[in-house]
Amino acid sequence: PEEVVEMCKEKLPVLKEVKNKEIITDKNKPVNLLIESDNYHALSVLNYTHAKKIDVIYIDPPYNTGSSKWIYDNKYVDSEDAFRHSKWLSFMFKRLKLARNLLKDNGVIICTIDDYEIHSLGLLMDEIFGENNRMSILVIESNPRGRTSNAFFATSHEYYLFYGRNALKCKIEEQPLNEEQSAVFKYKDDISYYRLLPMRKSGAASRRNERPKQFYPIYVNKNTLKLSMTKLSNNWEELLPIDESGEERVWKLGRENCEKYIKSGDVIAKRGRKGIKLYQKDRIKSGRKPKTMWIDPKYDASAHGTNLIAEILGKRNIFEYPKSLYAVIDSLKTIVRSNKNALVLDFFAGSGTTGHAVLELNKEDDGNRKFILCTNNEDNNGNGYKIAEDICYPRIKKVIEGYKNLKSEDVKGLGGNLKYFKTNFVDYDEPTDRNKIKLTEQATEMLCVKEGTFEKVLDQKNFKIFKNTNHYTGIIFDQVAIPAFKKAIKNIKGKFSVYIFSLGDETFDDEFKDIKQKVKLSPIPEAILRVYRRIFK
Repeated sequence: PEEVVEMCKEKLPVLKEVKNKEIITDKNKPVNLLIESDNYHALSVLNYTHAKKIDVIYIDPPYNTGSSKWIYDNKYVDSEDAFRHSKWLSFMFKRLKLARNLLKDNGVIICTIDDYEIHSLGLLMDEIFGENNRMSILVIESNPRGRTSNAFFATSHEYYLFYGRNALKCKIEEQPLNEEQSAVFKYKDDISYYRLLPMRKSGAASRRNERPKQFYPIYVNKNTLKLSMTKLSNNWEELLPIDESGEERVWKLGRENCEKYIKSGDVIAKRGRKGIKLYQKDRIKSGRKPKTMWIDPKYDASAHGTNLIAEILGKRNIFEYPKSLYAVIDSLKTIVRSNKNALVLDFFAGSGTTGHAVLELNKEDDGNRKFILCTNNEDNNGNGYKIAEDICYPRIKKVIEGYKNLKSEDVKGLGGNLKYFKTNFVDYDEPTDRNKIKLTEQATEMLCVKEGTFEKVLDQKNFKIFKNTNHYTGIIFDQVAIPAFKKAIKNIKGKFSVYIFSLGDETFDDEFKDIKQKVKLSPIPEAILRVYRRIFK
């Protein structure tokens, strides 16, 4: 059993905003979220507010090294704990199970790990997401120097496990061509970049007696260099795959494919010093599939993780083992490079690298991607710095607004908006009317998070109205206030999501039938309770 899980049988989590931690730099930009909470409670709330809304989840969970860095049920788990692996599996299973519900059908989860739990995690991910939804396991060199404390080999890598909610619907973005590839694939037509390869085969299995079906004539117009499989007039010259020494070779393509490639323009003729030669276009799109081995100095977690945090926060050694910012950026790019409105979740947010990475991605292409970060507020390894308040939030704030680095140089802010929430709890040991009223009264900010409407329009005793740039949320706490609510929204243009308190599951359709095109009705708290019953059963 895990205490944070057991308490949800009698107390239900809701969200409460910490108003003085709000950051708004541009009201027209989307709002990012930082939730200070045990991630089991945060994920429980998100199961109501963000079910099937997340494009990509990136997490860097505890690696369970046995070095007393990870807490389970308020106790550090060290190498002497006989249930170390069992506790870790139980801890991860509960959270990954909740996380899966949040992914869109084409959503992807990226989970980092090292050798301590790679085998356990792989089996666990196979069980929760399905072996058929395993997209890849990347190996990234995160410590080029190697871990010198290892007994046999100096470990220098970590693993990134990619799983899809439904892999058949998922897409991996191609990597842009590097300088070397761009130099090779230097030609471009309406379809793609390409290079030219000789049509005549050389080397192994290239002689006529070895592949007789690939020895045939191709005809070229001596004036226009057009190609044909048949001689159309005396102006068409026969070409055979005979090399400079007079030996009969073969074409790379069979007759049928060659005819198809000629029609598509992928086999062409070029005139050179030694006459006319045939070439095949070897195409490459805007990029190539990412490889499963990533080695680059920018993935060094010390240089671009630990040192970067020191530069931002102005203090050294306040957070252990952060990820390289660039490793996170590049892994997210494989999923959301072309999706400028993607929603990214990290429920092991730690130092906030994932949020920083999303802001950097938006800076690159003027995107509107959003992040949700969830982290607890424990003392970070006994050094006196609390993870949420002293590390994660200050980092995101400085990255958004700008800061001075350790050399007192100004680093320009990336811009963006942030809302800071904590989880609160409502006593709910049984479904009494009193408990339902209590939950509804505490659910306002949770509903605003669900709808993404944070700007207050109207605040009455019995109903409230909030908005964003193109949508409104109405919350009605007493059905007798429905007429007053309808009067208040009569002259407001735009669509409304309306939540109405109901002891049962009544949606009050009749009361809104005259404006049914304008509103989407939902009863509360039953919709919330339905999710929590499924999770906490």
